[in-house]
Amino acid sequence: MKYKCLVLDHDDTIVNSTATIHYPAFIESLKILRPHLTLTLEEYFYYNFEPGFSAFCHDVLHLTQEEMEFQTQNWLTSVDQNIPLVYEGIKEILWDFKNVGGYICVVSHSMKENIIRDYKANHLPMPDLVFGWEQPAQYRKPSPWPLEKIKEKFQLSSRDMVMIDDLKPGKIMAELAGVDFIGAGWAHEIEPIRHYMQEACLYYCKNVNELKKILFEDE
Repeated sequence: MKYKCLVLDHDDTIVNSTATIHYPAFIESLKILRPHLTLTLEEYFYYNFEPGFSAFCHDVLHLTQEEMEFQTQNWLTSVDQNIPLVYEGIKEILWDFKNVGGYICVVSHSMKENIIRDYKANHLPMPDLVFGWEQPAQYRKPSPWPLEKIKEKFQLSSRDMVMIDDLKPGKIMAELAGVDFIGAGWAHEIEPIRHYMQEACLYYCKNVNELKKILFEDE
């Protein structure tokens, strides 16, 4: 195998969740918090990319702490009530990788319990390690801490691992840890995001078949 360990983002990399869960939940919150504001799905994707979700809420929307707690609770309720579907072709890649002895780890801004639930519901191989939003803020992406813990746990080097993610925090985390990075581009076709990721990533995949080729055929 080209790599011994896949380190995976979750939302919009493994499961189709922003368009089907996160964006609709955020829009429902905005109807109450900022009723005169309109926000398209494409704009929501872009703000999550730049400046990032937290900065968007604080610096662009100027949500108060109380308003942030309100939208967070709405989001958690929606996530708990809805299970996103895995992208076509991802299941086969993960099972093939697992069946030849590879490690599968997840580093995400979703909650660990929901990530595990989604893997079970979509009949995916259970991850060997999961680092989610429940981690202290200083240990979440883009901190390289999760990658260092994965290396330590499975006695891996940086070149044994590859990070697969659709957004900049994963790219920054991989770069800080000296780990190869593959940009996941199958969740949307937003040109500014694609342009940045194509320029910044070792590999950029517009579809899942391109990812399969990199992992299993380009050895």
